Amino acid sequence: MMKAITSKQNSQLKDWHKLLTSKGRKKAQAYLVEGEHLVEEAVKSNQTIRTIIVSQQYVDTHDVLRWQSACQEMILLANHCVDVLSQTQQSQGVFAVVEMVAVDKLPQVLRRVLIVDAVQDPGNLGTIIRTADAADYDAVILGDGTVDLYNDKVLRATQGSLWHLPVVSMPVDTAVRQLKQQGFTILATALHQAAQPYHNFTALERAAIIVGNEGQGVAQRWIEQADASVYIPMSNRVESLNVAIAAAVLMFQLK
Repeated sequence: MMKAITSKQNSQLKDWHKLLTSKGRKKAQAYLVEGEHLVEEAVKSNQTIRTIIVSQQYVDTHDVLRWQSACQEMILLANHCVDVLSQTQQSQGVFAVVEMVAVDKLPQVLRRVLIVDAVQDPGNLGTIIRTADAADYDAVILGDGTVDLYNDKVLRATQGSLWHLPVVSMPVDTAVRQLKQQGFTILATALHQAAQPYHNFTALERAAIIVGNEGQGVAQRWIEQADASVYIPMSNRVESLNVAIAAAVLMFQLK
């Protein structure tokens, strides 16, 4: 029989609520995912799941016992307590507390890498990670100033892709240095006159793309460290593309 939480004043429920903040996640070294799909993906990806939390309404219509062996504990949450944890308008009433896994080293075998320089919109970062997964990239590197990977909007936008490929937190200069040592060509997105159209780079054995902040683009110092700058040719009626869209175009082009 599952332990039940029926009060919003429950201390364990309050601790889970703290996981909705970056400070709370760092202290607990865990994060909260919401929704059936993300919980299923966490289970399939063999994440270390401390707790699966299910509402009475969800239990009434779903078989939750299929997850029992995938977590350390399963908790039944009263329906009126769901809003303490939910970050969605219509919650499914299912959550998981997942342990953080610090990834600060690149995999040994790499051919295609995306470097993210200070992207701050959670939806953009989540979409970028999901697209990198779809384009079969080997890793995504998150540079300093990038939004927290475990922000709830980032998690939802990845749709579980953050568990399918390495997402590495690393300063951009460190990443560029290490990748160059492995024979990578580093391409930075830019709009200056020396930038070349992206279709000039289709036969690279190893390539890394740097995409930048929504307002400022890639920092000038990373552009200077890159082997080349690239841009996406487009109608002169449009100044630029959303960073997640631009990243998608470039990743599939270089795939």
